[in-house]
Amino acid sequence: MSQIKGKDTKPEIAMRKFLFSNGFRYRLYDKKLPGKPDIVLTKYKIVIFVHGCFWHGHVNCKYFVIPKTRTDWWLKKIERNKQLDHDNFQVLQDLGWKVLTIFECELKKANRDKTLNELITKIH
Repeated sequence: MSQIKGKDTKPEIAMRKFLFSNGFRYRLYDKKLPGKPDIVLTKYKIVIFVHGCFWHGHVNCKYFVIPKTRTDWWLKKIERNKQLDHDNFQVLQDLGWKVLTIFECELKKANRDKTLNELITKIH
């Protein structure tokens, strides 16, 4: 578990490179905002969360597989992550931020271009 990164993951870096190359400037992991968003576009008042499919219980995703050992513990943990996400999103929206969530499977090579181009349209 200690080997699993919470920051600077491959999906995050791919998204950051894309945003920067398209002229977007951003902040990373703003501690002042609830949930410490992965990417903060202050100019557009948009926050982007890049979620791992397993850790955030991405429904109908092949990367979200419930472990066979300690199943109850894992289900509670993932459900708590989802609840924290929901609570943080609500607070951010109440503060006037637009919240975007991208799951890791959406940034795999097969889907990356489509996802990132859709992201550009959501930002503008």
